[in-house]
Amino acid sequence: MTLRPEQIAALPKVVLHDHLDGGLRPQTLLDLAAAIGHDLPARNAQDLARWFVASANSGSLERYLETFAHTTAVMQTPEGLHRVAKEAVLDLAADGVVYAEQRYAPEQHQHQGLSLQEVVDAVRSGLDDGVEEAARAGHRIHVGTLITAMRQEDRADEIAELALANRDRGAFGFDIAGPELGFPPTRQARAFQTLREANFPFTIHAGEADGVESIWQALQQCHTLRLGHGVRIIEDIADAEDPGRARLGRVAHWVRDRQIPLEACPVSNLHTGIAPTVAAHPITALRDLGFAVTINTDNRLVSGTSMSQEMTLLVTEAGWDLADLEAATLTAAWNGFAHHDVMQQIVAEQILPGFAAARDAV
Repeated sequence: MTLRPEQIAALPKVVLHDHLDGGLRPQTLLDLAAAIGHDLPARNAQDLARWFVASANSGSLERYLETFAHTTAVMQTPEGLHRVAKEAVLDLAADGVVYAEQRYAPEQHQHQGLSLQEVVDAVRSGLDDGVEEAARAGHRIHVGTLITAMRQEDRADEIAELALANRDRGAFGFDIAGPELGFPPTRQARAFQTLREANFPFTIHAGEADGVESIWQALQQCHTLRLGHGVRIIEDIADAEDPGRARLGRVAHWVRDRQIPLEACPVSNLHTGIAPTVAAHPITALRDLGFAVTINTDNRLVSGTSMSQEMTLLVTEAGWDLADLEAATLTAAWNGFAHHDVMQQIVAEQILPGFAAARDAV
């Protein structure tokens, strides 16, 4: 039996890959832009939401990147950062998310003079207030941040130190984002070494805009614990669509054998050209081959998506069922960067009971 949208909406969800600056509410963007005199490409929330999705799906990298110029423009003050962070938590919690890692690059929010630590403090305050308000509304959610460096700016050493300084203040991990092609993860090797020596977890965007070589570098030269997107590992698998005939290359074997989590973002990946449809997205073939796949949103505003939407499309277009959704959710939970006892509690008290209730209702 196909799951109904309301059943999927009620499922407990875990999101590991969600960019704070890609998930603003359209009305919030309008409000904050008006306050600072920033021009937007639309005058009402509905039209603005449509513009973002059309831009993301335009096939133009320049137009895609323009979307983030608008969102980061309104995230340059403590008040703007606080509001965006708080609302992100409320929106995720309302969508059934019980654990979320919000990633953002503090260096992108310094255009009006904020220090890196002031950016982190404003975001953390907003997230904390969002968690408290969600709890009052009956939604229990655990949220941490992934302090992110932009790979083209070469500030990773500084941002890594910032992440370490906030490891006991809500920073769960580290990431590098930005243009993957032409900016390999090895450019930031010293930062990753610093983090490893400090026993601080990190993920790396790899296998989205670049291929298997980028994934190999992230794994073997930088020692990432997870792969941001990572789905182009499919390029190292011959006959990937047929599990009985599939032949894995050495990098693919390493990723599968080690169960390196793939932070797959199906809808976003359609916009960046990885697949033409959700049905054809590599996540399903990789699932069938035993890879550790997880489901994520990437940029909720820019791609016009949510965790419920991602799951619904996998069910209706790629044939996923409740067991598949539960397996991906548990994979994400057990690979979250929060401490194990925290994840154990979330699994025992929220994820397993939530899926059990869903099975009883089907």
